[in-house]
Amino acid sequence: MLNDIRANLDSPMTHPELPHDNPSVGELALEDRTALRRVAGLSTELADVTEVEYRQLRLERVVLVGVWTEGSAADADASLAELRALAETAGSEVLEGLIQRRDKPDPSTYIGSGKAAELREIVVATGADTVICDGELSPAQLNALEKVVKVKVIDRTALILDIFAQHATSREGKAQVSLAQMEYMLPRLRGWGESMSRQAGGRAGGAGGGVGTRGPGETKIETDRRRIRERMSKLRREIREMKQVRDTQRGRRVANDVPSVAIVGYTNAGKSSLLNALTGAGVLVENALFATLEPTTRRGELPDGREFVLTDTVGFVRHLPTQLVEAFRSTLEEVADADLLVHVVDGSDANPLAQINAVRQVVNDVVAETDAPAPPELLVVNKIDAADGLTLAQLRRALPGAVFVSAHTGDGLERLQARMAEMIAPRDTVVDVTIPYERGDLVNRVHAEGRVDAVEHTESGTRMKARVPVSLAAGLTGYTTY
Repeated sequence: MLNDIRANLDSPMTHPELPHDNPSVGELALEDRTALRRVAGLSTELADVTEVEYRQLRLERVVLVGVWTEGSAADADASLAELRALAETAGSEVLEGLIQRRDKPDPSTYIGSGKAAELREIVVATGADTVICDGELSPAQLNALEKVVKVKVIDRTALILDIFAQHATSREGKAQVSLAQMEYMLPRLRGWGESMSRQAGGRAGGAGGGVGTRGPGETKIETDRRRIRERMSKLRREIREMKQVRDTQRGRRVANDVPSVAIVGYTNAGKSSLLNALTGAGVLVENALFATLEPTTRRGELPDGREFVLTDTVGFVRHLPTQLVEAFRSTLEEVADADLLVHVVDGSDANPLAQINAVRQVVNDVVAETDAPAPPELLVVNKIDAADGLTLAQLRRALPGAVFVSAHTGDGLERLQARMAEMIAPRDTVVDVTIPYERGDLVNRVHAEGRVDAVEHTESGTRMKARVPVSLAAGLTGYTTY
């Protein structure tokens, strides 16, 4: 088998048709369990790059490995294709993509000892320097697989954390990513040789250690762990302090009765493009995964004249690392406190319904941490200019309440704004009241809390036509002008 793999490294590999059902444990086909299946079309294409330019790029050469445990072959291929996009976003050149069919990942080496040896042959033949696994591996699995393939091995979680670290720009974003990386790294610290040996403390060291070995008994790896924990505590304090600033800003918006809308969605679904189209914000738009890490809030206006604030949030992805959800919780609170969630879906994606489920799972986890009810959701299928007609027709049947738009061309934006106005409950109302002169306090409140359109001084009082908060309008019902 290894000879066949080596012979076919530079040509597409044909493979027997794989079952698309979900067999129970023990019913997997023998040929599926004993083969690493090559996924065609995953190699990174480098166009118009000379050898000198390539050396300057210094791209990591990676091989992708996934374990297919459930779902169809198309689902497994889509998951590895997404891993390729993540790897390329992190700055890697993808050489191969391989899938191992198993009922569950091997607890020792993730793909089994035999397949790990075959993977080593592929790594040698392709000249790869990194293996990326499509899943979160335990420290023992990482260590065991690395010993077999003899190159660096990382998992999906470490890859996503690396992308976040590259894209974080603000002080808070960098602190959140650093905290997530340390939470991931802490149980995976490894030491070799003498750094793993415990120093003897007190009289315990008198039997053979001699001078210089007696001490508190803390090894180098324990020192590293202690320093990481201290750094994590400091980062948590800094994030809490920065959260107070955001809470103050959010409190001002609530006090002004300005509706809050949060844009959520899968990474690279076009959330920032939609923010720009609705508000003219001009924030960064890039065809890359996780281009937006810091929430951006801009003011907009609904068709009925009401103002609202629109917040662009970090994108989600399938199997988003729990460390990131925890570290970015202060940022994701914008989602829980919103009056409306605009859930953006990439209509040109191969499996948009899976994206919807992944985003909803993260949103539900965030909202569950609060006592408030989940905000209403408005599904927005974006990139209809890049999607084929059959896919759009299927999505219209599957998502009858969704709005179909193109942030790039502007198609459907008016329909989207109209639906947003329908779903955001009015926080203010128009009143036409005549307030007695002795109630100057009410006149001052109308000026301070509302938007006055006309004022007329009559014999019975001050007649005012204004738009005021619903709470204030309730106290003015007795002065309505007829």
